[in-house]
Amino acid sequence: MGSSSGVTFDELRALAARVLSQGACRKPDAIATLAARRDFVWEELAAHYGCALLYFEAARLEQETARLKNPSEVVFRSVGCHGVAEAAALAAIGADGYLLVEKTASARATAALAHAGEPHPALTKETP
Repeated sequence: MGSSSGVTFDELRALAARVLSQGACRKPDAIATLAARRDFVWEELAAHYGCALLYFEAARLEQETARLKNPSEVVFRSVGCHGVAEAAALAAIGADGYLLVEKTASARATAALAHAGEPHPALTKETP
């Protein structure tokens, strides 16, 4: 997922629910976003779904550019990668993953859903 400043939990929750519904999924294995957007609303969203929260640096998200369905020069100039929602979903799911739902936008956020047989290594670690 990606967002601009001022995004609310309610907006993120509604967008996440819409994208999950489009992908016929009940809940995500993880919420993934840009590290520069680290904020409590992401923690609240991950807690709402009872899932992991993954932050990626722009340089890592930029590595996913070739797999993006909707790369953006505007986003690149703003945050240093050609997409956040799709790139974060793909980075979280791994090299064998694919986009199940392309970037979907609300007023201040974007979301995408990726799927793969194997989850990101951070999702398989035991948590205390």
